[in-house]
Formats: sequence, structure tokens, C-alpha cells
Amino acid sequence: MAIATALDSGTELDRVLRRAHQQLGAAGLRVAKFIDENRQVVLASSAAALGARIGTSDATVLRTVQTLGFASLAALKRAILNSPTASTPADDMRRTLVDLEKASGEALDGVLQAHAEGLAVLQSGKCRAQIAAGVGVLDGADRIAVFGIGPSAALATYASILLARSGRRSRTISATGSMLADQLLDLGAGDALLILAYGRLYREVKAVFAEARALRLPTVLVTEADDTPLAKLADVCVVIPRGRPGQMALHGTTLVGLEALVLSLAAAKPKAALASLENLNRLRRATEAQTKSAK
Repeated sequence: MAIATALDSGTELDRVLRRAHQQLGAAGLRVAKFIDENRQVVLASSAAALGARIGTSDATVLRTVQTLGFASLAALKRAILNSPTASTPADDMRRTLVDLEKASGEALDGVLQAHAEGLAVLQSGKCRAQIAAGVGVLDGADRIAVFGIGPSAALATYASILLARSGRRSRTISATGSMLADQLLDLGAGDALLILAYGRLYREVKAVFAEARALRLPTVLVTEADDTPLAKLADVCVVIPRGRPGQMALHGTTLVGLEALVLSLAAAKPKAALASLENLNRLRRATEAQTKSAK
């Protein structure tokens, strides 16, 4: 069986990587070994980033990927996503703890460094352009629905609250399983979706994108890589790293990115944002007055 004809099978992907030594030189073998042992890192990395981690050039990374039978790095990522041997949170935590032991052993230092690297990405011209494009899409919406499940559900709820305070009609979509259908029920013309999703195309995110496509609603995706099958579903993709690839997910940089996006939307319609906050203050005063009168 030709290498390039059976990449949908996780077993075949394993075989392709295991027999790499038969086709590659020393540098290519090092790349293949890294890919095999760090698949989640590969999913969230460019060829240049992989080359830097492995100690080789991006050209060597791409040549190795093609020698293995993949047309591109994106094709390799698709095969990894289709493989049943995905990394688990326990795997990510294990790698994080190993790295902490290799460094100073101080968790605070590791977290701060990871966030510093993430903030550098946010400050890059590429990320700034992506956020601006996302603002352009969301600014024209009558309502913004924010999707996130698992740990991202809390971020989605927070972003939705910030949007409402900034004068934007918003709601959260955070259900899993069959209950997701109830939350998708009232989506319609004038809505836009801000989607927080990562890695594998799990069923809930597939359903959200399918409904958006059926209703022709614009989508902005916040994720950790822009050359994955997931990223290709969105109208705009905003790439924000969640800590270091292959390690425990850290959401601090995502939070900063979401706050920057919401503040940009507030700046686009400042009168509406200020009016909403003034109304919030009025409602707070009324609530406090009701509380006092009830005593």
C-alpha cells in the first residue's frame, strides 16, 4: 500500500512514522522522531517553529514531511487529527511537569514564560491583523453568539458578559450533546458566531459550524493554529496560543485576546458602549435600593 493512500488510519500513520528510518537521513530521522513523539506540538506549530524546536531548518521539516508521503504540513496535521492516538490532558500535564523539573522547578516561572511567549504572539502584526478582521466581521452583527465548551465555556460566558456591557447583544452557547440543539435553535439572520475551539473537530463544533453555514452566518474562530481543518471552516481565524504546544493548556493569553477584541468592538461603537454601561449602573443602583428596602 502506498504511503500517501492510507493516511486516514491512525494505525497507518503510526506505521509511516515507524518506518521512517528506511527513507531518511540523520536530520530527517530526527524530524520524524519528533513528529512521532510530539503530535500535539506538531498540530499547533508552523514548519519554522518545528525547525527551531528540533534544531533544524523549516525546509528540512517540509522535505521530511513530503518524504513521509504527505503533500504538506497541513496534510500531516489532518492525519494526526484523524489518528485515534490523541494526546490527553494527563499527557499534557506530564510533559509540563517534566519541563518544570528540567528548568527551575518553579511553576510560576514556567507559567509566566509561557504567557510572555503568548503575549508576543498577540503583539505580532499577524495576530493584530487577525483580530482586526474578526472585529470587522462581528461589528456588523445584530447579535454575537459565543461558543465554547469544557474549560472554554467559562471564557465564552465571560466574553458574552463583556460584549453585553459594551452595548452588543450577545449570548453564550456552551451545551454539549443533544442539549446543544436547544441552544442553536434561535440562531438566525443578523447573528454572528465567535467560536472558541481547538484541535480535533469534535461533534459539537462540527454542529455549530454546520448550522452557521446553513444559516449563512459569519464565523470568527479563536484557536491555536491556522492551518488545520478546523481553522479552514471559519470566515476569520484568530490564532492565540494556549501555553506551550503539547503541554497543559493555559488560557491567560486567550483571555487577553478576547478582551482586546471586545474593547475594539466597543471603540467601533463608543456611544452604544457608554450607554450600556450607564444603564448597567442604573440597574445596579435600583438593585441596591431594592435590597435595602427589603431589610
